[in-house]
Amino acid sequence: MNYYLIAPAKTFHSTDNTLTYSSSAPLKIGQIVEISLGKNTTVGIVSAKTSKPEFETKEILRIIYPEPLPNHLIKALFWLNDYYRCPLSAVVQAILPRGIAKKRRPIKESTVNRETATQPDNPLSPAQKRAIKEINNCTSNTVLLHGITGSGKTNIYIELAKQTLANNQSIIILVPEIALTSQLVRNFQTHFANVILLHSAQTEAVRHHLWQKSLQSNAPQVVIGPRSALFAPVRNLGLIVIDEAHEPAYHQDQNPKYSALRLATIMAKTVLGSATPLVADYYLCKQHNAIVELNELAIKNTNSAKISIVDLKNRSEFTRSRLLSNQLINSIQASLNQRTQSLIFHNRRGTAPLTICDQCGWQALCENCLLPLVLHADKYQMRCHVCGRNYPVPTACPDCQNATIHHKGFGTKLLEEELGRLFPSANIIRFDADTDSDRQLHKIYNQVYAGNYDIIVGTQMIAKGFDFPKISTLGIVQADSGLSLPDYSSEERTYQLINQVIGRANRGHQNSQIFIQSFQPDHPIISYAAHSDYSNFYNYLLQRRKQSTLPPYSFLLKLSLTYKTERGAILNVQKLNKKIIQYARQTKLSQVSISPPMPAFHERSNTGYTWQIIIKAKSRKDLLTIFDSLDKNPYLHYDFDPISLL
Repeated sequence: MNYYLIAPAKTFHSTDNTLTYSSSAPLKIGQIVEISLGKNTTVGIVSAKTSKPEFETKEILRIIYPEPLPNHLIKALFWLNDYYRCPLSAVVQAILPRGIAKKRRPIKESTVNRETATQPDNPLSPAQKRAIKEINNCTSNTVLLHGITGSGKTNIYIELAKQTLANNQSIIILVPEIALTSQLVRNFQTHFANVILLHSAQTEAVRHHLWQKSLQSNAPQVVIGPRSALFAPVRNLGLIVIDEAHEPAYHQDQNPKYSALRLATIMAKTVLGSATPLVADYYLCKQHNAIVELNELAIKNTNSAKISIVDLKNRSEFTRSRLLSNQLINSIQASLNQRTQSLIFHNRRGTAPLTICDQCGWQALCENCLLPLVLHADKYQMRCHVCGRNYPVPTACPDCQNATIHHKGFGTKLLEEELGRLFPSANIIRFDADTDSDRQLHKIYNQVYAGNYDIIVGTQMIAKGFDFPKISTLGIVQADSGLSLPDYSSEERTYQLINQVIGRANRGHQNSQIFIQSFQPDHPIISYAAHSDYSNFYNYLLQRRKQSTLPPYSFLLKLSLTYKTERGAILNVQKLNKKIIQYARQTKLSQVSISPPMPAFHERSNTGYTWQIIIKAKSRKDLLTIFDSLDKNPYLHYDFDPISLL
């Protein structure tokens, strides 16, 4: 009889992460098996062989796959458990596809259309060849490819994939969102016969089929997908490429909480591609001489972009519309006359984000979250963008019965209406989280690319990686809206968004006019983003982070407590804070900073009231030590290395 430690995919009551089972047949580390756990059955991963224990053991019910998981996934399994203190059962659930133990009917391989690519297959430029050489020669396991928008990073990824496959190794390409995969897949399909696309929008059966195909193949593979594609069981993984590596979508905020960027670096050599890399990543890669700069457009031509910053406080610039400056309106009309496209960006959806009574000051708030409701005029309803609950539009103030209710601010739906009023003959399309499923950008991208729409309105989803070659006018209607958020990452996120949006019209396809409207036109972030001045932005933000001892000069741990009542949340977070301070003093953790208890940015939700404590430390080990000393309970939530403190 053989004995093995199994990491089950189901939570069980024990201080151990693994359980001991017996098997008459010898097993390999990484094999997926079915086991009984209590009165139920679940799947698990063979994590180690062990000696016969002193207690009786249950026998493994069956082996689901004879092929074991590759070594890099076994390494990831225990690294996530240790580095982020993720429950091992949650990591197993993340690694294995849902319904892995089900018996399924065979699925026919869908025929892949390889007729068109979204971008022409251009030969590598000297700058791109130099970048590839520097990446290959870099001794660091992590390389940051800092390439301006339009520099041809995708062509570099394709060449790196060819080299990796030639070495009989597999490659995983990560993108921040599913919407971006179709464009990248088309480009890769012009070069590779079999590209595996994995994402959560696929049916359970399709995803299981593709996962199984990857597990059972001995040939090197190309896998593309968002964060979860990192767990594709490819053999001999040689390289991971993370496109748009600055995006927050690479951080999972549910168990197991982790950063795909950090996880990738322990699985294989990793290339982080971005025009606006995270300051902390740039700082760390700079310390290891692992930054490759790519500052030339892939397509060289004489086209240029003229950038203007418009002061939103100067109302003489807004005589024709309260939302769009006269300059921007004139440029949109010129683009219509030239039969080119205009893109209007605003990172707020809906019609109006604030509804108030002008007499008593009553404000329409969500009953669950106590957050402002957003008016959606097309549906004529109020909606909470946190919990999703809908409300009727008030006709009078419920407090003072005043009939004058004002809807203030604006979102993409109001922008769409305003543009329709100004340009009634234009073909306008809007892309945001409220867009109908059949009109989502990744589904009709080829139509947008071909110029079938005159004016494109959208939120941040249009800023990520898409190429719109016919754009000659770009308007950012309120560039500084994100700067007001009380978070250490707000300036960085604002710079990234503005810079990424500008990149949609600054790729050299057209002579373009770019208008950045802002209430703070002299703010350093607005200026740096407008001129794509990453160097000065980096130095500016790095100095501010150093003064506040924030990443990369410290590690962060956010502890949150959620209780049904506000009093319960406050009392328990105060007790927790006192306990942490006492423990830090007893263990002489002198380089640790513990914040006083404070309400979370979204203090109230349908689950209760949330208060939090932020701990900063020079050493990440100190954070782990503090966390391990705490009593774990269902009210406590934790987040190591949070990308936001809101």
